[in-house]
Amino acid sequence: MGIYVNYMICLGEEHQHSVMATEEKQLDMYYEYEELYSRPYITLGSDIPENLLHLNHSFGYDCQRRENLQLLDDTTLIYVAGHLLILLDVSTKQQRYLRSCSGGGIGAIRVNPSREYFAVAEKGVKPLLIVYEYPSIKTYRILRDGTDLAYSSVNFNIDGSLLASLGSAPDYMLTVWNWRQEEVMLRCKAISQEVYKVSFSPYNPGLLTSSGSGHIKFWKMADTFTGLKLEGLVGHFGKTAATDIEGYMELPDGKVVSGSNWGNLLLWDGNGIKVELCSKGGQCCHAGSVQPFSLEDGQLMTFGSDGAIRGWDFETIDSADSIGNSSKFEMKPINELVVGHHVCLSSIVKSSQHDSTIWFAQDSTGAIWKLDLSFKYTTPDPECLFSFHSGPIKGLDVSKQSHLMATTALDRSVRVFDFLAKTELTCSRFSQGGTALHWAPPSVNQTGGLLVTGFEDGVVRLLELFDPAGMHSSRGDEAQLRLRQAFKPHNASVTAVAYECNGRILATGSSDCTVFFFAVGEKYEPIGFISVPGSVKVLEWSPRSHNVNRLLIGCQSGHIVEVPCPDSKTLKLTKSYELLELPRRSFCFKSIKSRIKREEEQARRQALKEKLQKNENRTTVEKEEDLPSIYIPNPPSPLHWGFYSQPGQFWLSMGGFDSGFLYHCKFSEKKDEDSDQDEPFDFIKVHNANDDSICSVTFSANRKLMLCGMHSGAIRVYPLDPDDYSLTSMRACWELCIHDSNYGHLRNICCSHDDRFVLTAGDDGNIFSFSLLPQEERQNNFQRKRAEVPSTRVDLENEALAQDIDDPAAYSIETAKQKLEQDRQCREAERKKTDKRKRLREIRERFKKLLKENQDLPGHVRLTPTELQLDQRFEELAEIEKAVKLREVRDQMSWEEEYSHVALIKLQTWFNGSSESDRLTVFAIHTGHNVSTYHIPALSSMHVQQQCRSAESHGNETAQSERRKSKDQPVKDSSETDEEDVPHSLVTRSSRIKLADRQIERLQKAAEKAKQAQAKIEKRKQEWDQLYAEKPKKNCEDPQDVKAIIEAKENIGDLKLKTDENFTVPKHLRMSADRKKSEMTDLENNIREKQTELNREIWALRDSKLCLLSKLRATAQQLERVQSLLPPHLHRCPPHLPTIRPEEIPDKRQRCNPATLDRYRVLREQRFQCTDLENQEVGLLKELEKEVEEVEEIGILSSLAIEEEQEKEPTGEQEEHLCEANKESKFLHIQDSLLEKMESSVHQFDKEHLMCLKKVQMLDWKLKLGDLHQLTLYQELLLLKEVDKSEKALQEKLNMHLKEENNLMSKLEECREELEFKHRDIAKVQERDRAVSKAFRASLGDDKKFEEYLLKVFKKKIKRAKQKEPVGNTEGDHDSGEDFDDYENWDDDDDEEDWDAPEGEAAVEECPQDCDPKLFEHVLQLRERRLDLEERLAEEKKRADVLERECDTLIKKLKLVQNSRKAAEENLEKVNREKQQKMNQLDVVVPLRLHQIEFDINGPLPLDLSRALVLNRKELQHLQERVVQLEVEKSQQREVYSQARQQYARLVQERKDMNAEIQMLEKQCNQLMMRRFGREVDLEVLQTLSGNRSVEELKQEKLLQEAASAEEIKQWDMKVEKARDALMTMTRSNTERLLRLNRLFEQKKELEQKLDARQKEIGKQLQDCSRRTERNEVWRLQELVRKQSQQLESLSTGVNLLSHKGGRVLSSGQNLLPPLVPLSKPTVQTHSSNAGRPHLSRRGRKACN
Repeated sequence: MGIYVNYMICLGEEHQHSVMATEEKQLDMYYEYEELYSRPYITLGSDIPENLLHLNHSFGYDCQRRENLQLLDDTTLIYVAGHLLILLDVSTKQQRYLRSCSGGGIGAIRVNPSREYFAVAEKGVKPLLIVYEYPSIKTYRILRDGTDLAYSSVNFNIDGSLLASLGSAPDYMLTVWNWRQEEVMLRCKAISQEVYKVSFSPYNPGLLTSSGSGHIKFWKMADTFTGLKLEGLVGHFGKTAATDIEGYMELPDGKVVSGSNWGNLLLWDGNGIKVELCSKGGQCCHAGSVQPFSLEDGQLMTFGSDGAIRGWDFETIDSADSIGNSSKFEMKPINELVVGHHVCLSSIVKSSQHDSTIWFAQDSTGAIWKLDLSFKYTTPDPECLFSFHSGPIKGLDVSKQSHLMATTALDRSVRVFDFLAKTELTCSRFSQGGTALHWAPPSVNQTGGLLVTGFEDGVVRLLELFDPAGMHSSRGDEAQLRLRQAFKPHNASVTAVAYECNGRILATGSSDCTVFFFAVGEKYEPIGFISVPGSVKVLEWSPRSHNVNRLLIGCQSGHIVEVPCPDSKTLKLTKSYELLELPRRSFCFKSIKSRIKREEEQARRQALKEKLQKNENRTTVEKEEDLPSIYIPNPPSPLHWGFYSQPGQFWLSMGGFDSGFLYHCKFSEKKDEDSDQDEPFDFIKVHNANDDSICSVTFSANRKLMLCGMHSGAIRVYPLDPDDYSLTSMRACWELCIHDSNYGHLRNICCSHDDRFVLTAGDDGNIFSFSLLPQEERQNNFQRKRAEVPSTRVDLENEALAQDIDDPAAYSIETAKQKLEQDRQCREAERKKTDKRKRLREIRERFKKLLKENQDLPGHVRLTPTELQLDQRFEELAEIEKAVKLREVRDQMSWEEEYSHVALIKLQTWFNGSSESDRLTVFAIHTGHNVSTYHIPALSSMHVQQQCRSAESHGNETAQSERRKSKDQPVKDSSETDEEDVPHSLVTRSSRIKLADRQIERLQKAAEKAKQAQAKIEKRKQEWDQLYAEKPKKNCEDPQDVKAIIEAKENIGDLKLKTDENFTVPKHLRMSADRKKSEMTDLENNIREKQTELNREIWALRDSKLCLLSKLRATAQQLERVQSLLPPHLHRCPPHLPTIRPEEIPDKRQRCNPATLDRYRVLREQRFQCTDLENQEVGLLKELEKEVEEVEEIGILSSLAIEEEQEKEPTGEQEEHLCEANKESKFLHIQDSLLEKMESSVHQFDKEHLMCLKKVQMLDWKLKLGDLHQLTLYQELLLLKEVDKSEKALQEKLNMHLKEENNLMSKLEECREELEFKHRDIAKVQERDRAVSKAFRASLGDDKKFEEYLLKVFKKKIKRAKQKEPVGNTEGDHDSGEDFDDYENWDDDDDEEDWDAPEGEAAVEECPQDCDPKLFEHVLQLRERRLDLEERLAEEKKRADVLERECDTLIKKLKLVQNSRKAAEENLEKVNREKQQKMNQLDVVVPLRLHQIEFDINGPLPLDLSRALVLNRKELQHLQERVVQLEVEKSQQREVYSQARQQYARLVQERKDMNAEIQMLEKQCNQLMMRRFGREVDLEVLQTLSGNRSVEELKQEKLLQEAASAEEIKQWDMKVEKARDALMTMTRSNTERLLRLNRLFEQKKELEQKLDARQKEIGKQLQDCSRRTERNEVWRLQELVRKQSQQLESLSTGVNLLSHKGGRVLSSGQNLLPPLVPLSKPTVQTHSSNAGRPHLSRRGRKACN
């Protein structure tokens, strides 16, 4: 509340003057709605009335829009439908409408908490946010400039005084309004991605929350020094996966609970997730997305997309926290209400009544629900108030006889509406969504009640609509839909359905690129199908006016195909329904829009050019830009609609790039589908539709109106002339925006049968009906209030229901026919095979009969086998043909053979692959003992999980080791950084300069010497580094001692018993559930190894028995041969030969060979004629198994005895010898020896069998002990699991503290290192500052005249401009870049340190007189360097201070973390003690015999041994011996300790002596350096100095350049000398000419004087002369003067040239000066005295002088 109070105070302070200056908006001020709402667009100059279409009713609901349901009062709901806001009365179902005012639709709506106002946020360019008053529906307030294009969410605060709005792309502007005053209070960009919702906190008015795509943001109205601002914090998901947040709920303590996509709740504390809330057992709170919506009666209410509403305990949520490693918190819901099974709730609003439990819910599947959330026993069930289509409407059509409308959508429903009565009549649902719908014309169904509906699985259903009023089974419905027939012509969704104009053929198109034809009748029969180049978009039959009945097929890819109507009578039936012989014409659209634009631009430029040519004032033409290029879209633009204009010609409406035109096209007679694209031959430009294509077109019945559905959701009506198929009269239009402009594409539009209604359906789920008549005419013309429903057919009730196709995987018609044809072919092939076999048997019998007759004939007439044979070539040809066919069959069956072989191997591996799966029992021969193998079960789930964990841990260890290898590099010294940052200029020179041999030798020696010195230095550095590395740290301990201590701690342990309460479990002995599982896994592996090992011995024993049986059989056969030579009374009874039982050969049980298969086939053929095939089959298998066992036993024994018979059987020579010997004793001896051998071998086998049996018994005993141990381990595991969560949580906390401590330690170490580097930098800067001061002192020298003045200049602080670095604006802070200074702050003491120069002296910044300017400039440069160093020093000190404060902070944090770590260790130790105590309470079975029990206390054995400690005798003796050993070790350690102290004291003294010697040597070294070099130098640098070849080359190059320059200077001196001599000669010549010119001027002057005198003397004498003589004389004198003037000008020109160029000789083109004509004494002189005066230039007069 503090933030809100401050906010109101600041608001009052900021707006105090504006409120006083301007009056507040009056409460009773309203806007005129009639002047605001958007009206239809009408072409200027047309006579189309504005009310051409009048909205009649809205049948749809945009249920997938966010928060599209608000409640004004208990009976009035409002929601957005396209460009309309609908006010729906729940009780009367009446609708009232408000149109949008911005022209782009409506973005969001919200009701004021007082229920007296509601806000409508619109879409469009600079959309309006309008607040309406309720219930008057007056326009109360209009808020402007809140966003650029559209609003996405609006919301009022808890008291309704403020309004928050959120804009969508591109600005995403969050604005807080004082909506009553229409003022923007706060504004800020929310985020740069889609935002769904914004709201005020109901508990703190100064807090807001917004959420959207992958984010949630928390806002606060902060009071800053510039006023109120919005500060936002984006929520961080952390370890939780990012999710879109549709809804959230603010809690009283500032926390926020939000939903998620996977169904769990997220509890936000600050801007992070505190815990993830889930249901018990780790299950999600809801299946699917979840949104919290209310906090009432101590429970948080949530709803989800699973249709359930649940209540959760608020206190549990508020105090929830994560447990252990898991970030989830489990809890159970208090209450639950399941609205429905196929319900998806998206928003919910509460009733306006106080303490009401009634809520209204928006269902995204197309419904509005009324819910009672009281959660009582008397709570009524959820009530569905309204039901609508969900999602885009895919099909719409009207009845051709009544005011009925049918629609279908992907929500799997087909609905029928009475748009006259404004009601929904019936609804039927199916297994798949509907994609196309067509109402059959009266020519097909006279009652007008047949609907053809296509679905997305390719099924077409014929639905019959009827009135069930007269039926017995009527349920009171106004209409019903009954399935008449269902068939599946396609394998993909049906996109178009069309009847032929006569109603005889039905065509269906699909996205599987096929069109199927059916013959219409009582039952629709398939005719066939054709394939088209693309997915079918439009099907249109030619009208009746065309001569030939054809079908126009429009594909979405831009292909158009035309086929004639197929005739089922003339078509030939084939094996397929594909109509390959059906003729067709095709057209492939080619884009011409870019060419049209190009031609328009050319025409515009030509007109402009002609206009400019007429304009006389414009003489220049600007350079023209390039024309638009020709562009062909790839992929091609999609086709939206098409319809016939004339036979062979059609109109197309394209989308995408080619929108904005209607293209007139025609088919080419020689066109093929695979050829190039075709261009339209004509087009019509659609006004204002460059990016708004026509999606659907329909005409009125009289074709006077063409109605178009636009991509933007608008309706366009074009008046046309009757029968204007070329659309030449398509000029004026009437346009009204009705569906949503963004996603409400108008794909379905049609007129009623009487052209008085227009029906539209868009992709936004809205369905509108319009009246083409004014309101008055409509009321007068429609006296009926309901549409007529088709009546019930006769005997409809008695008809059986048609069989539906519910399986989406059912065969299509074509697939079923292909399957039947394949089955027929298989049956035909079997029949042929049977006939062939029968004929072969007959031929074989006949041949056998002939052979028998041939044998009965006498020998001389009997035919030999060779003669009976046919020609050998026939046999060879037959064999070749057979081999070829066999090879073909093998090639064909190779894949199946390999497949069967692999399958057989897998089965054998599965059942008989390992001996572990077979139970083997080996029987003894004489005794009744037997041993069996152990059954080794599959690995347990625990074992598999343990292996997975071990693999993961190994991977984690590898990753951690890799991360350890990649450590951060240490911090660099700033000085090194400065040196690295300074660019070194590299001078590239040519290597043409060759050095002398002596110079090269000197350089090489210097380089070798420097190299040797560098190697010595490096070696010395390595030795020092090694020494420093071996040097132990100050607090370092001996590694051997540390290792011994660790070993002692691990081995000594806690001497207290485990039963002691204070017993501390060592870390390496602490047990956890994972380690216990690992122990159980190891035990299980050990048991499996022992069992497997003994199983191998038993299998080996079985193999030895089989070998023994083979030997016994061979010996028995030998004994029979021997006894055959003896008389019968000497025969001894041979022992009974043992047999192999089936239990001893389990690996041979399932094997099958060809002989067995042949035997099975024979038995099967013998019993094939029996009636009870199944029972006979079972008996046959049993009989076959018995035979196979007998045969296998005999075969195994015989095969094993073959080799023994070959080895042991007596040879022929022995038999002859025995036959020849007649002594019975030998045969008796052989008989006895054979019998003895048989008995001994049997006895030996029984002995081995007995030994194996003992091993089995011993292993059984061990396995029992193992089972007991496993039971104990399992009990311990159960106990450990109980405390595992808490222990893991404590261990995680401890690990977290350890990690944090390590991080702090590393940060502290880095901070200290950086601080040390900063101190070094400060010292270096200070050193450089002192060096600058020294340089200033050195620059002054001995002259102390201007020292004081220059010192003032040097020390003066000047104003230095420094532009501030730009700082990027952070998100949400638009004012961060406004407050900045262009320059740094001026120093406070500038004026104090300014030096006022005395009078007569220069200013401070001016160089004084008599001062060297270079010195003054040098001082200014030094001052700049000093100021730079001071600024850098100040910055470095600031950074050092920051680092010191950071170090202090880190030290404090480290202490806190160490305390927390110690507390966590204590808690963990406590838990381990409790765990150990619980484990001590478990009973462990230890089998002991009485002689093993001894009591180590004098006296009798007590009866109660519960307090006794069980120890092994060896362990007890070892403990007693260990006591003596520890005493000896203790004395030894004391002696070692005393020696170590003595050595330590000696080492300390030696270190002091060494330090003193080092200091003395350093002092001597410095003195020697100062004596020799005058300063301290770096000896390493001095030693590594070597000759520089580049410098030597430059020196050599300089010498050569100096010699060349000297030679060149000498040559130029000679040239200058020659030029100077020539100049002197020319100057003399010019001087002579000037002197002669001067004399001529003097003569001229004298002549003029004489002339003047004579003129005065004889003036009187001339008066008597005649005028003719006078004129002649004047002319002569004038001519003379003219010639003299020419001479003067020539002389002047020559003088000027000589003065400029140093004198020159006249060229041949110039005339010499003419000689002066001697003057005669004239009688009369009238010439002016000034006529011949020369005019010399300034340069000429100077030359004369």
